[in-house]
Amino acid sequence: MKITSRDNSLLHQARAVRDGKVDDLIYVEGLRLSVEALRSSLQIEAVIVSEELSRKERVVETIAELSQASRRVASVSEKLLESISYTKTPQGIVVLAQRPEASEERLASTLPANPLLVVLHQINNPVNVGAILRTAEAAGATGIITTKNTTDPFSPKALRGAMGSAFRLAIWAKTDFADVVAWCRARRIALIGTAADAPTIYADMNWKEATALVLGPESTGLTTDELKATDQTLSIPMHGAVESLNVSVAAAILLYEAARQRSF
Repeated sequence: MKITSRDNSLLHQARAVRDGKVDDLIYVEGLRLSVEALRSSLQIEAVIVSEELSRKERVVETIAELSQASRRVASVSEKLLESISYTKTPQGIVVLAQRPEASEERLASTLPANPLLVVLHQINNPVNVGAILRTAEAAGATGIITTKNTTDPFSPKALRGAMGSAFRLAIWAKTDFADVVAWCRARRIALIGTAADAPTIYADMNWKEATALVLGPESTGLTTDELKATDQTLSIPMHGAVESLNVSVAAAILLYEAARQRSF
């Protein structure tokens, strides 16, 4: 199927998905991420590929595989692909896929006996959300919980940062912080917060037990009341006049200490 400027209903749909106006679909851009979606068994609804990319021999088989799995396939000019691209430089292919389930039921069904969860609370930078998901999977985390007002982990920019981790991790999205606390308490999962002045250093924590690492907003961190709701508050020592770390960097330090202790 070749789309022209007169036959662009699929392009309109792609823009709507890109802009978060379609609830049941996600916008995946780039060949590598599109393949990750396919390998993760996401249902592919549409593939829109540029004529230039489709002519490259090294990707012909990959595009054919994606096209075979998709309900709709379209070949478009570079100019038309640019009109729907999320990035400044179009990457040659856009896939529309069914949004993965992100519910408490899915997370609970995959929960091991000794989970390591990451709670993203009101983190609104999609780059940070994507980076944390990628690090969480790499460090062996078993699931992700996002609270309301946290960036959608399936938004285009977050997906690019996660590089496929969002497709593979069990995610429970858009819940209330109080519900997260109650849910963890009921399952005897320790809630761990961070604060610059906490007396306990992160390396002195026993990360081998069932744990949920709670990460707060980039600018303010967790509030006093939110920290009181956790079971323990940890600090990351810093030299000089540095007051805080980027939340994704802090997450990496903490998660890899957990991985080290869990015999990574």
